[in-house]
Amino acid sequence: MSKAHQKRTSGRKAQKKKAKDTKKQLLGAGSSVTAGLNVSGPRKEKREPKKKGDPGANPKAFAFQSGVKAKAYQARSAEKEQRRLHAPLQERVVSEPPPLLVLVHGPPQVGKTSLLKGLVKHYTKQNLADPKGPITVVTGKKRRVTLLECPPDLPGMMDAAKVADLVLLLIDGSFGLEMETFEFLNLLQVHGFPKVMGVLTHLDGFKEPSKLKKAKKALKARFWSEVYDGAKLFYLSGMQHGKYLKREILNLARFISVVKTRPLTWRLAHPYMIADRFEDVTPAEPVRLNPKADRDLLLYGYLRGAPLRAGARLHLAGVGDFDLQEVDALPDPCPLPHQDLPPAAAADGAAAAAAKPARRRTLSDRERLIHAPMSDVG
Repeated sequence: MSKAHQKRTSGRKAQKKKAKDTKKQLLGAGSSVTAGLNVSGPRKEKREPKKKGDPGANPKAFAFQSGVKAKAYQARSAEKEQRRLHAPLQERVVSEPPPLLVLVHGPPQVGKTSLLKGLVKHYTKQNLADPKGPITVVTGKKRRVTLLECPPDLPGMMDAAKVADLVLLLIDGSFGLEMETFEFLNLLQVHGFPKVMGVLTHLDGFKEPSKLKKAKKALKARFWSEVYDGAKLFYLSGMQHGKYLKREILNLARFISVVKTRPLTWRLAHPYMIADRFEDVTPAEPVRLNPKADRDLLLYGYLRGAPLRAGARLHLAGVGDFDLQEVDALPDPCPLPHQDLPPAAAADGAAAAAAKPARRRTLSDRERLIHAPMSDVG
């Protein structure tokens, strides 16, 4: 024989059934009782907080089951709060913004020149034999980048830290962080910390994958502790025929092309310029008579920050302070692709859009411009 079904006397379902039966009894009692009822239905009973030991009182039911997920949630919440607190800074609105200055820094023999050659080859399809000075390239339809190798001496690092928008910090994977890296990070903190990305090189010395994985993890943790948690770190596994692998250079170049940098208030309030080239226009006769005579120099480059006026005092890094006699605006030596439109097409936007072929996502070879006078290119 099967047991008879026993009705529930407690629990959520039993409480609902009791409330339903009570409502039926009140409705059937007559109009005098019905007049005092709430037409919207019975009020929901206020539930008392469950105490420890009650059935269903499990404090861990809605907690994180994984420590990694809990840490990621806390980091995400802190980042949202910081974004809310930090008011966005607006750069000066100009029709042709200056190129983004990307500084390549690292100790000697870490691969800075090879990285510059690889980036220039990717952006312009040209081989640069001996990169020197600032190298400006067009990376997209609305962005240009100036690549600059950081000098190895301390005064040069101080001057470079003042103007860098993005820093590529090269680290020897087989050795680790060196003294030059720590010195440069301290200089960046003094002058306003720009965006920093790490690049690990010389990883082809590890023969065992387990040791390579362990070294990557240790260097990433140390890099995050020195810069900030979540800083981007790229890995250059090795070289073939004296060049870095195309896929790894492509990943780094794509990130540089779309990276967003936070403008620094000191730079927005002061004019400064990275000289692409210079000319000595001093007459030859005074120099022949006195080799230490005063010189007249012409400096060419993109002006950044605030406007620059003639007559102002100019500080030339490593030389001293001088009077600025004249400031002239010159044609852009490395224009963006949309700046090459003829005036008629630029004036009539609808006609220009109709006359254009299908929109391309990549630049043509004619639009991949490079301007590097100190390297005898452009």
